Amino acid sequence: MYSFLFAKTSSRKRRSRRRLSLLARLIVFSLLLCSLALSQAGRRSDQKINSSGVLINLVARRDDKSATPISSKQLAVFDNNVQQDIKNLTRDPSPARIVLLVDNSLTIRADVEKLEEAAREFAYEIFDGDKLLIVGYDEQAEIVADWTDNAKGIETALKQFRKKGEPHLFDALSAVADQALRPLVGQKRVVVVISDGLDRGSKTSFEKIMAELQLLDIAVYCVQATDRTRGAIRRDVPKPKQVIEKLAEGTGGMIFPIEQPRDAATAICDELRKSRYVLSYLPSSQPFGESRRLLVLGDQGITVRAKTMQPPN
Repeated sequence: MYSFLFAKTSSRKRRSRRRLSLLARLIVFSLLLCSLALSQAGRRSDQKINSSGVLINLVARRDDKSATPISSKQLAVFDNNVQQDIKNLTRDPSPARIVLLVDNSLTIRADVEKLEEAAREFAYEIFDGDKLLIVGYDEQAEIVADWTDNAKGIETALKQFRKKGEPHLFDALSAVADQALRPLVGQKRVVVVISDGLDRGSKTSFEKIMAELQLLDIAVYCVQATDRTRGAIRRDVPKPKQVIEKLAEGTGGMIFPIEQPRDAATAICDELRKSRYVLSYLPSSQPFGESRRLLVLGDQGITVRAKTMQPPN
C-alpha cells in the first residue's frame, strides 16, 4: 500500500507540474499581451499628441498700416523658450463677442456719465455680427444689457449704472469668463475692463482668474480709470495699475485711458475685425500638468500680441 500510495502521489505531482507549467505559460502569454497593448497604446497616445496642434488667437499687424496679409513665414512661436514649427496661420475676420465689464463701485474716480460714455462708444463702433454684453459690478456682477448690437437699446440700458459698494473685479471676471464666454467655444471672445484695476474683497485670486482667461484664450482690453489708491502698496494682491498691465499683457490685449473712450472703442473693434489671426503649431513636447511660456514674434515691421502662458488643462 505504501508503494501504491507513493505511486499515486508521484502521479499527482506530475499532473500538478503539468498544471503549473500550463499556468506559467498562460501567465507569460498574458503578460506579453499586456505589454503589447501598452506599447500600442503608447504609440497611439504619441500619435494623438503629434497629430493635434495647439491653437493661439493673436493680433498681428504691419506698422505701416498696410492691409497686406501676414504669412506664417513672417512669425516665430516659442513654447517654453523652444522655437516651434508653425502648422498654419489664418486670418480671422469673424464676428466678436465682447463683454464690457464696468466698475461701478462707490469709490472709482470716474463719474457715472464717464462710465456710460466709455461703454456707449462701443455700441456705435462694433461691426456687423459683433455682439456686446454689458456687465456692471461692485460686490456683485449684474447684467446691464444682454448680448445685443442694438445701439439705442444699449444707450438706454446704460442709465442703470449707479455707484455703490466695493469692487470685486476678480470675481466679476471669473463670472463672465465662466458663465458668459466659456460656452461660446470657437468664437472670438473678448473682455473690455473699464476700471482702474482695484479689487477689494474678491474670493477669486488674481492668479486663478489670469490662468482661466489664458486657458480659454480670452483677450482682455482695458479702458483705464485713474488709480484711486494712488499707487499704495497692497497686501496679497497686485496694485491696481499692475492688475491692468498684467491682464492686458498676459492675454494679448491693450490699455487705453478712460479720457479717450472713442479712440479706445474704435481701435479695439477695428483690431478684432481686421488684425486677428489664428495660429496653430505642433509642440515638440507637452509637459504634463505644467504651465508653458508662450512667445510669438514678428519680422521687423510687424507687431504681434498673444497670450504669454498656456496653463495646464
